[in-house]
Amino acid sequence: MKPLRVLCLSGSLRKRSGNTALLLAASALAPASMELRVYGGLGTLPLFNPDDEAVSLPSVVAALRDEVGASDALLIACPEYAHGVPGPFKNLLDWLVGSLEFPDKPVVLWNASARESHHAQDALREILATMSARFVESACTTVPLPGAGCEVGDILGDAAQCRRIADSLSALAGALAGLRADQCSRHL
Repeated sequence: MKPLRVLCLSGSLRKRSGNTALLLAASALAPASMELRVYGGLGTLPLFNPDDEAVSLPSVVAALRDEVGASDALLIACPEYAHGVPGPFKNLLDWLVGSLEFPDKPVVLWNASARESHHAQDALREILATMSARFVESACTTVPLPGAGCEVGDILGDAAQCRRIADSLSALAGALAGLRADQCSRHL
C-alpha cells in the first residue's frame, strides 16, 4: 500500500518560524506509512483575485492546488497575528476556496502557542468549515512551543513534544486508514 501523503501548511513566513519547525519535526517523526511534505510556496502566491481564476490560474496557484489534490490530508500549523489568521495564510486559503481539490479534504489543526492563543484557531476552523474541510478532531492538538525562533532540534529534543506529535500523527493515520477502507468498500 502506498504511503499516506500529508501536505503540511505553515501559516508563517518567518525564517525561524516555530510553526514551520513544528511541521518539519513532524516530517522527521512520521511513521513509515506516512509521507509528510512541508509546503514552501506561501510567500510566492500572488494576492487573491477572483478574476485570475476565471482567466488563467497563476502557475504557483495551480501547483498548490495540484499538491492539495495529491494529498490524503492537510496538516496546518498557523500562528496568531493581531487575534487572527495572518494575511499571507488567509490568501493561500482564498486561492483554495474555488478549487475542486479542497472540498472534503481531511484537515488537522495544530496550535504551536504556549499561551492562550485561540483566535486564529477559531477563525481557521470557521474558514475551513466554510470551505468544506473534514476535520480529523482526534489528531488536532496543541504543541506548546516556547515562541519565535524555536528550531526543529529543540522540538525533537523534547520527549513530551515528540510524544504529542507522534500521537497526533498516529490518530491521523488511523483516521485516514478508515477513510481509505470506506472508499474501497463503496467501490466494491
